[in-house]
Amino acid sequence: MSQTKDGQILFPKHKWQRERRIIELLSSLNYRTGELNSYLHNIACGVSELIGIDWTVVTYCQEGLETILASSIEIPEDAPRVYALHGQLTNTVIEMKRTLAVEDAIANPKYGKPASGYRAYLGVPLQTCEGQVFGTICSFHRQKRKFTEDEIQIVELFAERAATAIDHYHLYQQQCQFNQILADEVEKRTAELRTTQAKLLEQERLAAIGEFSSIIVHEIRNPLTTMIMGLKYFQKTILTTAAQERLELALGEASRLERLLSEILLYAKPQVLQLRELEINKFIGDLLLTICEIPEALDRKIEFIPTLSPVKILGDRDKLKQVFINIIRNACEAVKPGDIVTLEIDSSLTDTVAINVNNSGNPIPPEILCKLSQPFFSTKPEGTGLGLAISKRIVNAHHGKLCIQSQLLTGTTVTVQLPIITVSGN
Repeated sequence: MSQTKDGQILFPKHKWQRERRIIELLSSLNYRTGELNSYLHNIACGVSELIGIDWTVVTYCQEGLETILASSIEIPEDAPRVYALHGQLTNTVIEMKRTLAVEDAIANPKYGKPASGYRAYLGVPLQTCEGQVFGTICSFHRQKRKFTEDEIQIVELFAERAATAIDHYHLYQQQCQFNQILADEVEKRTAELRTTQAKLLEQERLAAIGEFSSIIVHEIRNPLTTMIMGLKYFQKTILTTAAQERLELALGEASRLERLLSEILLYAKPQVLQLRELEINKFIGDLLLTICEIPEALDRKIEFIPTLSPVKILGDRDKLKQVFINIIRNACEAVKPGDIVTLEIDSSLTDTVAINVNNSGNPIPPEILCKLSQPFFSTKPEGTGLGLAISKRIVNAHHGKLCIQSQLLTGTTVTVQLPIITVSGN
């Protein structure tokens, strides 16, 4: 190759030498997904070399803006890479959807302005298979010059390669995005399936336990009833003080065993709910009239903080009554006579109402707190360990949540969250 005084590169006279160089450059282009910038840079440099031009850029055009994707010469980091298409030569190429060659854009400005400091311009559109133009290969020269048919064909050949690479890259990005959405959806559905399977297994397990428990409870309760009747018969006879004490102890243990059998049966059998609309303020208010009479609540103060507006839930009155009696009884047992147990209804949550029962008793250690709702775990000498477990099952059957928090400064709070069906006054 040789060079003229104005810097224009002259190619070998033999056409086969140029064609061999074109083949060499095309063969050296090795596009891989994720290496688009390097690939386009090689195209820009190849075009500048083959047609002897000062500067070549590959651009992406969208919504009236032109973004430089690659350049044959180094662009300073602080230089802009996005330009408005209006009034530019590139805009004419986009609108015409065909190659534009301008020998001297300064003397012939009807097609638009070239880049600052350049005169000659060759622009080739980048198109999809459907003919949609989305960018250009633009070549600029500082001196005016004509572009031969061979040079235009060379740039069009490289433009075809660039368009294919950019199109494939965008398709690849869309595929990656689709794959990620699909993976997230599969993960979500898999988690839902596992949850459903776990619930089915739990229901099957509880059904089996319930059936087995019913048989065992029935088999134990019949002879136990006979034993209690016999023990009570001896209460009518005259016994020594020691014998009377032993008899009372036996009757007490028999009653505890009978209560345990009833709770086992209650825990194991499926929760069949008799649902009805309940206004939560009224439901809790009526419940407190009953709770104030239980022995554990005597000498304790129960402070009730209702919601300002009525809140309705769909629930089984008797079963929810059992839940809150158990929770409030536990709270009363945790404090000293004269202390306050606070029952507050919080309707600030979305779609749910929270009933918080707080006591200021000693905090519960974390290793015990996490076990409180487990069946047969109890911190009370006379406890069966089924009260909170049954309460949790009832709350879950209402599609609600039961959680317990305990801290040194705030005491212990048991929260029951239940879905709201109607919120009046909003």
